[in-house]
Amino acid sequence: MTEPFETRAQAVRARVDAALDAALPARPEDDPMRLREAMRYAVLGGGKRMRPLVALAACAAAGGREEDGMPAACAIELVHAYSLVHDDLPAMDDDTERRGKPTVHVAFGEGPAILVGDALLTRAFEVLAQGGRSRPRARAAEAVARLARWAGIDGMVGGQALDLALGQDVDDLTTLERVHLLKTGGLYAAAAATGGLMAGADDEAVETLDAWGQAFGVAFQHADDVLDGDQPRLREAARRRVGELVARCRTLAGRFGTDGAELASIAQWVADRMERALAGENLD
Repeated sequence: MTEPFETRAQAVRARVDAALDAALPARPEDDPMRLREAMRYAVLGGGKRMRPLVALAACAAAGGREEDGMPAACAIELVHAYSLVHDDLPAMDDDTERRGKPTVHVAFGEGPAILVGDALLTRAFEVLAQGGRSRPRARAAEAVARLARWAGIDGMVGGQALDLALGQDVDDLTTLERVHLLKTGGLYAAAAATGGLMAGADDEAVETLDAWGQAFGVAFQHADDVLDGDQPRLREAARRRVGELVARCRTLAGRFGTDGAELASIAQWVADRMERALAGENLD
């Protein structure tokens, strides 16, 4: 823990990228509509890999090894990538560029983009289920169920629907935090809970990790909104809430003793990054 968080994170991201590359093998000889190529394009083109970092930190908090948590880390990132592919479609956010490159529907077509999202989602559950073979059957099944719950109508999908319905000028913090909890917090909760489950965590530890992920996800999205100028009427309230939610994350991480230190560091990074950016520091 003596290295700065970003230094540690870069090393972990490299290992996550290698695992994702292996989970999405290129097979040009069997690639209808270039879907395999587009899946790799959607996943391997960059990103902070924050959800995998959370899954691996949660696994460590529960006493697991990185290799135990990597299937959960990859599965969560595949679900996240699928959601971005679909969010970018003309029927949703209609974005033409992501991470400095054309979005999947621009590069490969709208029909293939829909299928790419479907394929990434189903591959995510395959990766998680296969990785859970070394776990007790009940814990592996619970990991799959957690991801399904938080990725669906009671989580990310429901949050996206609320976001589309409410738009970019919500005037009530409670309503906004419900959107953030479902759309963003859901996958962070899934990442933390499944990371713990893959380490063999007991029910109490899994619920603590799930709660950590919910609080972190809302803090993460509030910080993004503040930096991006979204939800302008709630900007100052959101900034205050980041500090409160990060404090809750640190308390929850503390229940794991020194094993929870990386979870605490990840949460603090969100608050520190927001304040540094507001102070004028270039974080690119």
